[in-house]
Amino acid sequence: MNLRLIILWILISIFTYIRGQVPEGYYNDVMGKTDFELKTALHIIISANHTPQSYSSLWNHFVNTDKKSNGKVWDIYSDNPGGSLPYEYTFTTDQCGNVGPEGTCYNREHSLPQSWFGGVAPAYTDLFHIYPTDGQVNGMRDNYPYGEVMTPTRVSLNGSKLGPNLTTGYSGTVFEPIDAYKGDLARTYFYMATRYQNVIANWEKLSSQGDVVLNGTSNQVFELWALNLLLKWHQQDPVSQKETDRNNAIYNIQQNRNPFIDFPHLVECIWLNQCNPNSIITQSASVTIQLYQNTQDKTITVIWNNNKTTTISLYDLSGRCVTVYKNALSGQIISTGHLNKGYYIVEILFDDDTRQTQRMIN
Repeated sequence: MNLRLIILWILISIFTYIRGQVPEGYYNDVMGKTDFELKTALHIIISANHTPQSYSSLWNHFVNTDKKSNGKVWDIYSDNPGGSLPYEYTFTTDQCGNVGPEGTCYNREHSLPQSWFGGVAPAYTDLFHIYPTDGQVNGMRDNYPYGEVMTPTRVSLNGSKLGPNLTTGYSGTVFEPIDAYKGDLARTYFYMATRYQNVIANWEKLSSQGDVVLNGTSNQVFELWALNLLLKWHQQDPVSQKETDRNNAIYNIQQNRNPFIDFPHLVECIWLNQCNPNSIITQSASVTIQLYQNTQDKTITVIWNNNKTTTISLYDLSGRCVTVYKNALSGQIISTGHLNKGYYIVEILFDDDTRQTQRMIN
């Protein structure tokens, strides 16, 4: 085994399984970066090929990005996972003209309100933060920040609330979506903070509501109370299949992605300085491999995005093979408790002789 030929690509804090079909090499330029340097690298990637859409085309795009399995509109302000639905909308037929009482029609909700960024392109039509929602509830949300409410002044039929904020640092009026979509919206905001970091420092001056959420910087972006809330929502409501499907659909339309859906732990790496060098992703022309290490359980999990079986071998830095797993399938869990502390090479050899290597620290 020639260790000089090993390509060590270390990407910080990767989730434990592949959630979507990330295009080959899409994130190559973030390898080895951490904190706000990582955020800037992501900004460059997700801005480079972003193809803005027309505002009128969003109605048609929603059919691909926000359609339930029954063909109805996936409205995060009226949906009620696990419970009865107050109403459902049919695409096109139920588009809003004049907004009536709740349940009348759906329109286009800028989750980061237009007044916060001046309603300018391309943010004005960026599908990652625009959702189809009930017109009346959209109006109820208005341009208020997201937050958590104890004593609501208004409640929608699915339980979304408007009222004074509970989070320390801001006591004004906020809108609280139901728990099932808090993580979705948090990752939407982390996307916006990254995609528009070159201009977002100026947004803070445009709106008194935006001013209480945005702190006028291009790095942290958010006031501390808002950042803490978004981090909490991100961690309590993990990425769902809905988000993954939406991410892939928007990529097919806009040609860019939300990296915090692809790799959720990049949020902690950037905003909490919690970068774990033992989580690695490698991409090649034929396969994407993830290596996730659980230091408490003394195991590693190896995951790849095809159906091939593989032989997984662990080598110490002298080149001595210390562990071999044959006929392994994606998701293979390997115990490392018997190994001494130090660096090891994980070699993944597929049955078609495709070979990849990665480093781990035991």
